[in-house]
Amino acid sequence: MASEILMMAEVLSTEKAVDKAIIFEAIEAALATATRKRHREDIEVHCTINQKDGSYIPFRVWEVIEDDAELEFPTKQICLSAAKEHDAEIEIGGFVKEELEAVPFGRIAAQAAKQVIMQKVREAERNKIKEEFEPRVGEMLSGVVKRQERGDTIVDLGGLEAVLPRNRTIQREALRPGDRVRAILSEVKQNNRGPQLVLDRVASGLVLSLFRAEVPEASENIIEIVSAARDPGMRAKIAVKSNDSKVDPVGACVGIRGSRVQSVSNEINGERVDIIKWSEDPAQFVINALAPAEVESIMVDEDKGSMDVIVDENQLSLSIGRGGQNVRLASELTGWEINIMTYEQANQKLEEESSGVREMFMEKLDIDSDVATILIQEGFSSLEEVAYVPRDEMAEIEEFDESLVDELRQRADDALVTMAIQKEELLKGADPADDLLSMESMDDTTAKYMAINGIKTMEDLAEAATDELLEIEGLNISEERAQELIMIARRPWFEEMGIDAEEAEA
Repeated sequence: MASEILMMAEVLSTEKAVDKAIIFEAIEAALATATRKRHREDIEVHCTINQKDGSYIPFRVWEVIEDDAELEFPTKQICLSAAKEHDAEIEIGGFVKEELEAVPFGRIAAQAAKQVIMQKVREAERNKIKEEFEPRVGEMLSGVVKRQERGDTIVDLGGLEAVLPRNRTIQREALRPGDRVRAILSEVKQNNRGPQLVLDRVASGLVLSLFRAEVPEASENIIEIVSAARDPGMRAKIAVKSNDSKVDPVGACVGIRGSRVQSVSNEINGERVDIIKWSEDPAQFVINALAPAEVESIMVDEDKGSMDVIVDENQLSLSIGRGGQNVRLASELTGWEINIMTYEQANQKLEEESSGVREMFMEKLDIDSDVATILIQEGFSSLEEVAYVPRDEMAEIEEFDESLVDELRQRADDALVTMAIQKEELLKGADPADDLLSMESMDDTTAKYMAINGIKTMEDLAEAATDELLEIEGLNISEERAQELIMIARRPWFEEMGIDAEEAEA
């Protein structure tokens, strides 16, 4: 009998490639079940196998509980005072054991052991899949299409099946059984049947991985595939850079007669791929990304992360692309918000932006339109700049003499002081409620500005719209900041409705 146990453990461990410890654990569970069935009571049985000689001893087990606690399971529990008769040093939570007669390891026990073992094997295989593939999420995998199932594609990765969901498949792509495909591992999803590998053929990472696999210079780190943007099945852009001045990164990715880029394109259902030279200068990078359109000039707004790109009228449709595709992909590739406009549109926008600044300078500095216009043309857009920019820089303006420079600086300084006093007086009368003042991410000044505009409580803020906050004079917050504060104020609403606040904000 002992030899049978050892032989079973050896055979199953070899056949199923499962650690012997797991096999012995399953046999112990089967023996405990067989022993339990010999007793009419619902008892707890543990069994321990000697892994050297195959001998085993079953034990009946009672859990030790407090003396005054109710015995919910009398056949499995024992109070502390009674347990101490068996072991004087035993404590609550410990176990009292009583050796039982060993049952023969017969056909029924062996069958039960095999069932438990197969369950353990399946669990081990599932854990192995999870441990192997979770660190590989984002990696490109290769497999063979096996079948279609409810619109999804089942891919054989070599003895292991993965699912390519319909919404992660390139549009108009006909995948047939036997086709070899490559895709990004996007997720290891847990379900009732164990871990499920989920693939993705529309992710931008697929284009990056395909080029890295296709271009030897990339694997040798001579060139870098920096980023990618896609309109799956239609068009993609990738940004590349060279770590060797002698190597052209674009040419390396294109290959001889376009062989490398064509190979990648064929893999993604004929998707057109534009290869863009990366530049550390953001403006130049954007110009490259908008190719083949020609850019006349660029205005960069680093605070907003945006660029106004000016093109000639005949380049407008080319730079935007069909359905906005070209500018959208360029924006995704570079990480900048790109606004395409003609000279006429740019001048109109500049005039709209300048008019507000011009009026502010005329009012606060008590100057005429001509002087205000000169300040704007020289790059001044705030009173702080007029007051605190070095005097020498301001004196270099051709139309200004020294006396005018000094006068403008003094008037700007006086205006700032006056505005600060007015702001302080204005905020003195503000009376925001305690819940608004103590709200997460709130500061006193913002709360007071809201209060003097009728938003005095968290409830008031929760009911407000983003535009209302942006229109509060003197508040000066971004749209993102306004949205954040409103969502924080609404969290109690979500909690009352049983909605997760983070999901609601997302």
